[in-house]
Amino acid sequence: MAMKRPKPLEGFKKLVGKRKPVIDEVVRETTSGGVVFRRNEKGGLEILLIQDAKNRWTIPKGHVEPGEEPKGTAEREIREETGLQEMRVHSWLGKVNFRYRRAHTLVLMTMHIYLVEGKGNTDELKGEDWLNDIKWLAATDAVDKIAYDDIGKLILIGMKKIRDGKL
Repeated sequence: MAMKRPKPLEGFKKLVGKRKPVIDEVVRETTSGGVVFRRNEKGGLEILLIQDAKNRWTIPKGHVEPGEEPKGTAEREIREETGLQEMRVHSWLGKVNFRYRRAHTLVLMTMHIYLVEGKGNTDELKGEDWLNDIKWLAATDAVDKIAYDDIGKLILIGMKKIRDGKL
């Protein structure tokens, strides 16, 4: 019985044909956001999450503008995306680094995340038009729903800080 010889060129053509377009540039971008929390009437811990246009649950965040400090960006973006006006930034929780492609560009993203307490009328929320949803969730549900593991880990760190600081 004759052995079938592999056709390396066929496999190579298939592989090359599926390649993504070449990356022309690499850009670094910085965003900043907040794990926004409050206590409900019963004293339960709740986290404010937004649902983006792709139905992924995440925290309010956005690009750091030139001359802006990440902490200020977190406050501004929370106001813009959720309508929550009053808040207190407690501490920096950490940063998340990730990368993604935007056409021919590789974007290296650094996201700073702060622990932020919602103040004032925390029920008065007004999400931006591009959001699918915005809601306060029990902290454990928020961790389950979050679409990004790295942010989920920082929510857990935030929950520990809230417990330890008796916030």
